[in-house]
Amino acid sequence: MMVETKTKSHLFTELQKQGIRDEKVLEAMDAIPREKFILPAFKDKAYANAALPIEKGQTISQPYIVAFMTEQLKITQKMKVLEIGTGSGYQAAILSKLCRRVFTVERHLQLLKAAEERFKKLHLYNITTLFGDGMRGWAEQAPFERIMVTAAAESIPEKLVDQLEHNGVMILPVGRQTGVQPLVRITRTNNHFEEEELIPTRFVPLLPGIDHNGD
Repeated sequence: MMVETKTKSHLFTELQKQGIRDEKVLEAMDAIPREKFILPAFKDKAYANAALPIEKGQTISQPYIVAFMTEQLKITQKMKVLEIGTGSGYQAAILSKLCRRVFTVERHLQLLKAAEERFKKLHLYNITTLFGDGMRGWAEQAPFERIMVTAAAESIPEKLVDQLEHNGVMILPVGRQTGVQPLVRITRTNNHFEEEELIPTRFVPLLPGIDHNGD
């Protein structure tokens, strides 16, 4: 137990040195045990500041990227947030500590079922899940004050932008899989959209359609 605590503490010190300043974001990350979201073979790396592989060829993002993307959204407790790409469920769990409700969409049935079990075990009851095509968003629940996309789109998906509330913010990596993908923050003001590039990243691709294979 002492080893795990020291490791988590070291990670948070590293995140602060990298520029993460929002105490609420750090508190949310402290409240969510990352080791519950990774494969058993990587338990000793739970608090390493690195991305790790999960099932279906996907990854759990580097803690710095999780913290940075979350911080850049400037989430408040009253907000409704859409996440595209549930994956392990770690990012949705972090978001759930900061907002009123998280709606998260995953195209891999196996990943979604595993994430739902983690949410139940951790008593995260303000997360609503959908097995579906993330590129379509979740129109029935729109609009959203915030949208986070955890996979790289080759271009900004119009359907997701359309589901943003006025003055809403979306953050997502944009670019081809073969190169660096800038993290882009989009702010909707009336009928206009402002785009701002933040930092270079590398994410798995945002793909259309769904994968029914739960094996």
